[in-house]
Formats: sequence, C-alpha cells, structure tokens
Amino acid sequence: MLKKICQLTAISFAAVTSIEAQTDTTKKLETSSTTFTYSVDAYYRTDFTDPASDSKTNSLTSFTNSKNSFELGMASVRVDQTFGKVGATADLGFGQRAESYSYNDVGTMAAIKQLFLTYHPFKNLTFTAGKFGTFIGYEVLDAYANRNYSMSYGFSYGPFFHTGIKADISLGGKTAIMVGIANPTDYTTTSSSNKVALAQISTGTKDDHFKAFLNFQGGTGFNQFDLVLNATLSDKLSLDYDGTIKTVHENGVSNNWTSNALYINYDINKTVGFTLRNEYFNDKKNVAGVGAAIFATTLSGNIHINNLTLIPEFRIDNSQSAIFSKSSLYNSSKNDISCLLAAVYKF
Repeated sequence: MLKKICQLTAISFAAVTSIEAQTDTTKKLETSSTTFTYSVDAYYRTDFTDPASDSKTNSLTSFTNSKNSFELGMASVRVDQTFGKVGATADLGFGQRAESYSYNDVGTMAAIKQLFLTYHPFKNLTFTAGKFGTFIGYEVLDAYANRNYSMSYGFSYGPFFHTGIKADISLGGKTAIMVGIANPTDYTTTSSSNKVALAQISTGTKDDHFKAFLNFQGGTGFNQFDLVLNATLSDKLSLDYDGTIKTVHENGVSNNWTSNALYINYDINKTVGFTLRNEYFNDKKNVAGVGAAIFATTLSGNIHINNLTLIPEFRIDNSQSAIFSKSSLYNSSKNDISCLLAAVYKF
C-alpha cells in the first residue's frame, strides 16, 4: 500500500510540475509590455529677409510657416503594446505640426499620426497594417527625433505617411527587405482604386557604424527612389546622407524633382551638439510646386537639459531665381535668411 501511495504521489508531482512548466512557457510566449512616449515642442522664428506681407513667411518647407511669432508645434502621445506575437501602436498628435502632417484629413482623423497593428508569426517576419510614418527619407515628423528643427525640402515634398499593409523580412545579419501596398500617398482614407507599391532593402555592419537603406514607392503616374546612408565615424562625429528623386508621368511627359542632403553631426559632449545640413533641391520643372533650384544650409545646435532639448538654428536658402518675398512689394530676393529657437521636451 505504501508503495502504491508513493507511486501515486510521484505521478501527481510529475503532472503538476509538467503543467506548471507548460504554464511558464505559455507566459513567456505571451509576455505583455506597454510603452508610453510623450513629447511637446514649440518655437520662435524670425525672417531677416522680411517678407512684404504679414501673411508671407518665405518658409517653403514643412512645420515652420511663421515669422516673428511664438508658435506651438505639437503635443504627442504614443502607446505601444505587445502581447506575444501581436502588437498595436496608437500615436496621436495635437497642434499645427500634426495638422500639417495629416493635411488630407479633417477633424479627429488629423490627430492620428500613426495607428497600426503588427503580427510576428515567425522570427524573421513581421506584418504591419494601418497608418504608419513613411520609411522614405532621413527625417521624421517628431521633433525630438531630428537634430534640425526646420525640415528639409526632401522631407517636405516627399511622402509623410502610408496607410496599407507591409511585410518586413529579415534575411539574416543586418540585411532585411520590406514590401507593401498602400493607399495613395498621405491619404488615410480614399475612394480611389489606385494603390502605391512600397519597397525597401536595408543592410549594415555588425557594429551598426554603417547603415544603408534603398527605398521605393510607386503608383499610377509617379515613382520615387530614395537612398539613406548613416556612418558613425567616432563617438562624437557622424554623417548622414539622404538622396531622393521623384518622377511624375503626365500626358506622355516625365519630369522630376531631386533632393540631396548631407548631415554632419558633431557632439562636443552629452550636453551640447551641432548639426550642419546642406541640401540641394532641384525643382526647375515645377513638379513640387517650388519651380526653382535651391541650396539650403542649416546649422542647428542641440543643448540637452535633462529631458529638454533647446535647438537654436540659423538657416540660409539660396535660390537660382528670385522666389523669396522682400519688404518692398515690388522686390523679391534669391536669398532668404532666417533663424529660430525651438524647445523640445520628451518624457
């Protein structure tokens, strides 16, 4: 009898241990995590070329369309939640920056910067569906993620976001590809049957000191190719490059605009850094609506005080034609000189 009781006890203990082990494994596979990201930004910009009309600002790039005024940028709230192999992101923005970003949306839809679901069925494969920020270009919407506060021409006239579905596939090491399909560029909702193809191939060194991204979007009547390179030369100095060409086909004729931007980043220490952005933007064919070739130089400081970053910035835009407004109603200028001071807080 004692032997049977001992055998029964051993079997019961083994069964309980097996159940607990399976439960622990299930918990590990279905680990849940939630991350919150908040940020706010504001700025003051002045224009030394002094446009004739108070309604003119000479700012031809995104998010800094003002002069001699304190301006609110954006208040942003982002929530990322994962549970096992699935996840969701809700990224909301409030303010002029968010409204300019979702310029095709109205009402509360304009506040949705990103809203997407992810599914990770295998180690090397991730599906994403919804509205997500563009993968094309170097700069992004959120001010805290850029070293310059004002935006480049390449960012301003390229895509802001895509609404659709994409698949990210890791090929091993640092090499990966992405393919997807989306609504017409920058449309959260549309009745158009036209869709845009998305693609990217990326690679880099094991230590991440060099990265390369070749990006593409294309649809009815247009295509865009973009190349982004990142190089870390030391713990203080890094270089970034963004080159893009967008071609529009209309009535049997093809025209394009191009942008080539080089970013030189130098950090004196963890508190103070500088970024010099030099960009050549060519829209002589008036594809983007600028109708000129512009060389823009922007020098930005980054002063970090805990979670606060102050960005003093000096910018010169030189055009091959007189497209900038001057104080006299009858004069225009080939050059525009401006400066701004921005405050960005992330918590």
